[in-house]
Amino acid sequence: MGRIFPEAKAELNHKNAFELLIAVILSAQTTDVGVNKATPKLFEAYPTPELMMKADLQDIEDKIKTIGLYRNKAKFIKNTAAKLVEEFNGEVPMNRKDLESLPGVGRKTSNVVMSVAFNEPAIAVDTHVERIAKKFKMVDENASVIQVEKTLMEKLPKEMWSIAHHRLIFFGRYQCPARKHNHEECIALIEKNME
Repeated sequence: MGRIFPEAKAELNHKNAFELLIAVILSAQTTDVGVNKATPKLFEAYPTPELMMKADLQDIEDKIKTIGLYRNKAKFIKNTAAKLVEEFNGEVPMNRKDLESLPGVGRKTSNVVMSVAFNEPAIAVDTHVERIAKKFKMVDENASVIQVEKTLMEKLPKEMWSIAHHRLIFFGRYQCPARKHNHEECIALIEKNME
């Protein structure tokens, strides 16, 4: 997949670790394109955890209402901003345990932030990564998200984890989508690029 998507990277628009964290929280069950449409107004109004923490919840909701589950996500990002200010001096923590203590942050989000914001090797398993890993039998069909992550980590050199995660996402998003298509073309493309 490296030949197909050599420059794969996060597609969520962000200027810093805080914006990335908020964008990834917002991206749950929605597209990066949708998030990127909503975040400019949000980040213009609330560029720091301090300002977002003090924001009116209704105003946050209004700025992200084009995103699915926007009411819950507005609470998550407001509460995350508050916790960043109150417990982490307004900084995004650089370790998984602290990241996952934030509202709306699970393993996938913490892996994305660790990888993209802090250049720590990580494999974030989203729907694309899980689907492609199972479809191409990299993992067992019944593997959990954690099992997918661990198996990919075992099979790939650590220095490839972050780029591999982005390449799997790009392949699933742009080359081998979940909707019905000729799956044989996906296989042929991979085989051609392995030569």
